[in-house]
Amino acid sequence: MELRYLFKKTQTAEDNKPSEQQEGPAAPQGLFHKCTKCQETIFSEELRKNSFVCPTCGNYFRMYASTRIEETLDEGSFEEWDADLLETNPLGTPGYEDKLRKLNDKTGLNEAIITGKGRIGGHETVIGIMDCRFMMASMGSVVGEKITRAVERATEQRLPVILFTASGGARMQEGIVSLMQMAKTSAALKRHSDAGLLYITVLTDPTTGGVTASFAMLGDIILAEPGALIGFAGPRVIEQTIGQKLPEGFQRSEFLLEHGFVDKIVERRDIRDTLESILKLHEDKGQFAPEDMPEIKISKKNTKLTPWDKVMISRGKDRPVAEDYIKELFPDFIEFHGDRFVRDDRAIMGGIATFAGRSVTVIAESKGHDTTENIARGFGMPSPDGYRKALRLMKQAEKFGRPVICLVDTPGAYCGLEAEERGQGEAIARNLYEMSALKTPILSIIISEAGSGGALALAVSDEIWMLENAIYAILSPEGYASILWKDSKRASEAAAEMKLTAEDMLRLGIVEKVIEEPTDLSMDNINAVISSIGSGLNEFISANLDFDADKLVRGRYDRFRRF
Repeated sequence: MELRYLFKKTQTAEDNKPSEQQEGPAAPQGLFHKCTKCQETIFSEELRKNSFVCPTCGNYFRMYASTRIEETLDEGSFEEWDADLLETNPLGTPGYEDKLRKLNDKTGLNEAIITGKGRIGGHETVIGIMDCRFMMASMGSVVGEKITRAVERATEQRLPVILFTASGGARMQEGIVSLMQMAKTSAALKRHSDAGLLYITVLTDPTTGGVTASFAMLGDIILAEPGALIGFAGPRVIEQTIGQKLPEGFQRSEFLLEHGFVDKIVERRDIRDTLESILKLHEDKGQFAPEDMPEIKISKKNTKLTPWDKVMISRGKDRPVAEDYIKELFPDFIEFHGDRFVRDDRAIMGGIATFAGRSVTVIAESKGHDTTENIARGFGMPSPDGYRKALRLMKQAEKFGRPVICLVDTPGAYCGLEAEERGQGEAIARNLYEMSALKTPILSIIISEAGSGGALALAVSDEIWMLENAIYAILSPEGYASILWKDSKRASEAAAEMKLTAEDMLRLGIVEKVIEEPTDLSMDNINAVISSIGSGLNEFISANLDFDADKLVRGRYDRFRRF
């Protein structure tokens, strides 16, 4: 379909004007442009070629919807929908229709959003892109109607939806009718989600008000450009209300990532590739083709290890951690962040990947490699936010029929004031509750330490595997000795009494498989373990290609019922 008004005017650097709501970059007419952030003078053509990002300081300029389409979709693939849908001035607001006509003449746009269908890397998708030039992309009845119609058609055609958001919020001239668009668009997206279809939002500067409180924050996956203003109430309104100056970076993309509301911040130049990767992983369940995993013989020292020896090995500083296994087993892994409630807990890392062509969800307790990473990741001790992030990703895997692979490695759940304030016990309990009936295959692999409920919260699974020198226990041997004997120095004795080794777990029926490993397992000899895990994954995924969800859940229930 010809884009009749979409490309009426080509974006240039001088088109970036400051908005009424936020100070933005203004460009002089001509060949040059001065960045309002770093004050550097830039060739306008250079700025355009750099996707309207300042090459000196990285300042992001706002983009036309037409430019987004050109940069995001395969050339010539876009088919526009509902281009002639016009506003009706539902409240009869004086001067509103005249303002709309003037904006149409100035921008070539009929409304603040363009919707349609196109392809990204050959993957068909429905797309909507907001354009701040038209009334700061405020959401009136036509914006809401175009989004709703696009989502409805996507549901009928079983296509994913991608929405690029940029808005000042509700449209004042349409009052309560504008407010109704929040409910209408959200309801359409719920139907789309219930049909098992993918919805991605890309939050750009600014995304505020009623748009934030509806379709912008409902994505299965929420991406954001760096530094974008994202929030419900605008900064000026908040400052006036509370009488305080807001901290630097408040309501920016990075703030939302830290607080658990954004999956990933993506540089503008990487957005197309990121979307293509995500669409590829969701296009279908993938054609499973078992990998030919090379058999690597494990050389072992002829040494009989005690349970305490294995405790110490499981805690070894050179022992591979979750990130290492993910890198080796799932090289196309895309990490997602946040629990959508409070924060992003880095003790849990999770995302999507493929294994032998099959899309999977990977969730891991992550300790990091060195002291700096250990501290940043809370030494692998998840907070409530981490468990909620894990559960969010598991429920997403259930929606799309992806197997869940959990890598367990934690001394236990984080115990601290904030963890208790945010409901550590409830978060763990909720994981056990939901995982017991999750309608997709779950495999958990204990790679080192598995301590108490903090480990169990990722191990209510169809199968549990365990590395040979890993441990699984109700608490640490030191804690056990302190509680029972009032003497933590008897930890080695406690380790023997607790029956915490992989051999013990296999005998008790707690785990289905023990994976052989070198005594001195490190990154230098991890390939042997990777080979064993990979072969096992081939078998597990192959056995669950066409799983019966009800049978799977019954089997999982029976698995734990026997203890």
